[in-house]
Amino acid sequence: MSFNQQTIETLLAYHQLLIKWNKAYNLTAVRDPQEMVHRHLLDSLTIAPYLDGERFIDVGAGAGLPGIIMAIIFPERSFDLLDSNGKKTRFLFQVKTELQLDNVTIHHCRVEEHGGQFYDGVLSRAFATLADMVQGSQQLLDGEGRFYAMKGVYPEDELEQLSQLEKNYKVEACHTLSVPNDEGQRHLIVLQKS
Repeated sequence: MSFNQQTIETLLAYHQLLIKWNKAYNLTAVRDPQEMVHRHLLDSLTIAPYLDGERFIDVGAGAGLPGIIMAIIFPERSFDLLDSNGKKTRFLFQVKTELQLDNVTIHHCRVEEHGGQFYDGVLSRAFATLADMVQGSQQLLDGEGRFYAMKGVYPEDELEQLSQLEKNYKVEACHTLSVPNDEGQRHLIVLQKS
């Protein structure tokens, strides 16, 4: 993907906010600003080609990864960011305000408590097992919606657990992700009701 200058500047402004707020709020274990670029920004960007739909929710959004990154590069889509940690949601609200991200809504609650709205996609990055993700947030998906779970190593055990749930979900796709300057394994698991 290629981005215009405004998008690049907004991504860099987010990076600066992450560096600044991380010192006080401990948003991420990664402290080195250069390492944040590939471990967080570039890692989040790798899922962009696979998102299908207009309305998304990032559960366990933490520092806004991947939700804030997706909101920056897809201003025409809407992204809700949900986290139960007050420090993290305060940071997300600051990011939304400073970067003027009108397509972002912040929710400070547990995923099981959030309802009444339906999304085309539920995003997660290092949030929970696939089974926990599905059980905790299935009420958020519309009928054709998908779960987009960012994982490291291919999660065979988690997929086995998922197959034992009463509600059936199928793996629609598994994308191997390549993050520049990072040799670790990355996968995007896309799930849909079967």
